[in-house]
Amino acid sequence: MLTAFFLAATAPAEQPSVSHRVCSYNLRNWLTTERAPVPGIKPAGKPEREKVKVVQYLTAIAPAILGVCEIGTMEDLQDLRQRLAAAGLQYPHVVYAHGGDPTRRLGLLSQFPVVAAHSQPDLTYQIGELTLPFQRGILDATVQIKPDFQLRLLGLHLKSKRETAEADQELMRRNEAHLLREYLDQLLTEHPEEKVMLYGDFNEEPREAPIDEIRGNRATPTLLLHDVALRDANDEVWTHFWDLHDLYSRLDYFFVSPALRPFVNDRDAFIYTAKDFYQGSDHRPIVLTIDLSPRKKRR
Repeated sequence: MLTAFFLAATAPAEQPSVSHRVCSYNLRNWLTTERAPVPGIKPAGKPEREKVKVVQYLTAIAPAILGVCEIGTMEDLQDLRQRLAAAGLQYPHVVYAHGGDPTRRLGLLSQFPVVAAHSQPDLTYQIGELTLPFQRGILDATVQIKPDFQLRLLGLHLKSKRETAEADQELMRRNEAHLLREYLDQLLTEHPEEKVMLYGDFNEEPREAPIDEIRGNRATPTLLLHDVALRDANDEVWTHFWDLHDLYSRLDYFFVSPALRPFVNDRDAFIYTAKDFYQGSDHRPIVLTIDLSPRKKRR
């Protein structure tokens, strides 16, 4: 099994801006595999026309940090990185992580140095006598935005809503959410000062039990995550369209820790709007902006 790793490069020149965008995007099968992932589904592989659209949308957003779901091999992630570089977006720093899924993995592209990576590829849980892997694991990377400001990014892609032969898909997702919450509890208990951003495709609506557990218990506010409200240009909140069921859902999220919350710019947090979004992916990119001066000090 591959292990999670990151590539470091010489840090880019310091940027004068005090605000930086983070984008989370499920790319819909940016893969090189020709194996059909589910019986009855066409072999996975992203058409060139879809890749062009993804790059077009990301160029318009111009994030300083990009977290992606449904990337395939490291070569696939480098393909995305090179295409973005050709469009004018340079990302010298790369993180690649995975869980038990041999096909779909997680990636992070950053304009800022990655100073730590603690991704979790080997988490497992029990359903009856069956031991199952956390399918995509937890991408865990810390980036150094400026000397006195580190951002810890946790990337997720929970089990899909598609039925599987192994076990009930809802129960699998619930178990993955529980493992994630245990990881968050340990992290925030040991490091309450950490500026943590949790992002990705959670495959659950906001009111469902896995999201409640991930968000945390209000009785322990130091461990509670804030769900950042996101809307598109039409004041709508959905991030995913499932054409088979004609269903629009909010499945993609940003959660932030108490230490990071004062730095979130709510006025520049949004769901990217494009009429032809489906030509790139069945998900829409979500965007969050971090201001390096906390809210209480802003004029």
